[in-house]
Amino acid sequence: MPRPELGSLIAPGHTVLVLQEVQRGVMGDESSLPQLAESGRKSGAVDNIARLVTAARAASVPVIHATADGLRDRFGANRNARLFGGVRAASGGGGMSPTGVLPLPEVGPEPGDIVLPRYHGLSPMTGTQLDSVLRNEGITTVVVVGVSLNVAIPNLVFDAVNRAYQVVVVRDAVAGVPQEYGEQVLANTLALLSTLATTDEVVAAWSPAPAP
Repeated sequence: MPRPELGSLIAPGHTVLVLQEVQRGVMGDESSLPQLAESGRKSGAVDNIARLVTAARAASVPVIHATADGLRDRFGANRNARLFGGVRAASGGGGMSPTGVLPLPEVGPEPGDIVLPRYHGLSPMTGTQLDSVLRNEGITTVVVVGVSLNVAIPNLVFDAVNRAYQVVVVRDAVAGVPQEYGEQVLANTLALLSTLATTDEVVAAWSPAPAP
């Protein structure tokens, strides 16, 4: 099946940019997953995400920060997988700090951005109001960036595809560990379900055409 024409697929008016856990407690200086944070920096994913949010805002494409958060005393947080226990132990058992839940300074939030915290689970499509608010706005395409290619990015893509959204994964604005594994996930799984694009391609599609 040929790749859809990217400009039409991600045109403003029916598209959003979703930043999956691009926050200080995951990809930043307070990360409880330091290898993942390092991968995001070394691969250039953080810098590319910063470029994408700037382009999205200029094109009036909504920017949604899908963050991992928690209720007081971690009420209702998942405990049914090793991942949750490992993150809890790495954070000293108290969960994400008040600053750890904040988006990375490089990406916002800016006025007009939307922050949707998630208190349980692994995907903002099932753990927040994301699906409902997108449907109410007539959104049909979700552009996905952030972490991780190990777990949350595939989960988000699966959930969005199952809900009939078109999905674009910006391949140089996502990260996983090890990096080689992330590339395999992109090539062998996400390429079957979504459109893979680069930051340069998405920024170009959202940039106004030069005057003749």
